[in-house]
Amino acid sequence: MVEFILADQNTPFAVALGLMIAIALAEGVGTLMGLGLSSMIDSLLPEVDLPDVDLPDVDAPDFDADIQAGALPGDLDTVAAGAELTGPGQGIFSQILGWLCFGRVPALIILVIFLTGFGLVGYVLQSLVQSVSGYLLPGILASAGAFAGALPFTRVTALGLSKVMPKDESDAVSRQTFVGKPAVIVQGHAKEGLPAQARLSDPTGQSHYVLVEPDVEGEVLEQGTNIIIVRQQGPHFTAIRNTNATLTGAGD
Repeated sequence: MVEFILADQNTPFAVALGLMIAIALAEGVGTLMGLGLSSMIDSLLPEVDLPDVDLPDVDAPDFDADIQAGALPGDLDTVAAGAELTGPGQGIFSQILGWLCFGRVPALIILVIFLTGFGLVGYVLQSLVQSVSGYLLPGILASAGAFAGALPFTRVTALGLSKVMPKDESDAVSRQTFVGKPAVIVQGHAKEGLPAQARLSDPTGQSHYVLVEPDVEGEVLEQGTNIIIVRQQGPHFTAIRNTNATLTGAGD
């Protein structure tokens, strides 16, 4: 059994399962240290149009920037009404990510599912071939078959998870409406170039999770810090400290 698992032809599958275990350990250690591996992976991905979900348009509430104690900068970046939105994530790559349920399930979970599926499908395939022919397929051929099998496995598993995950983690509201909203850092410490995960609430009361960096150069927003989203920059947002006690609604 051990010889079969560690056979040269099965090296890709052993590596995949080993990497899956390493990611799980790294995420656990990172969480204890205040670093979110999942957040860093999400920050590298474009925004994805989900093909199977109707995303309702929600008008952004008026935001009064003239507040006491912690007034916001006057140049909050907002999207003009009726403006045509363009950006990354509209091509084949985005469609593939959407089919794999990126955006409905955290990227790290999807990666773990894929690695698990690739490893298991590969071993099952090699086991069947060996039982019939007495030989193992070359690693490249077996990997191609395992990759083809891992994609639908990932899709079905992630789709199932998306249906049982808490609804308050949905991202159905337009991300442009998040500008000007209060939030709270829930995972990691936000630094320039290293976003952290923040939670905020939309007008319906549902919670959303976004990646944020400090809007002030050199500032660090620690976990638990109350913030206000001030602008969107690609897949993440920038924020400042919320020093106004009257602004709440971070989904506590």
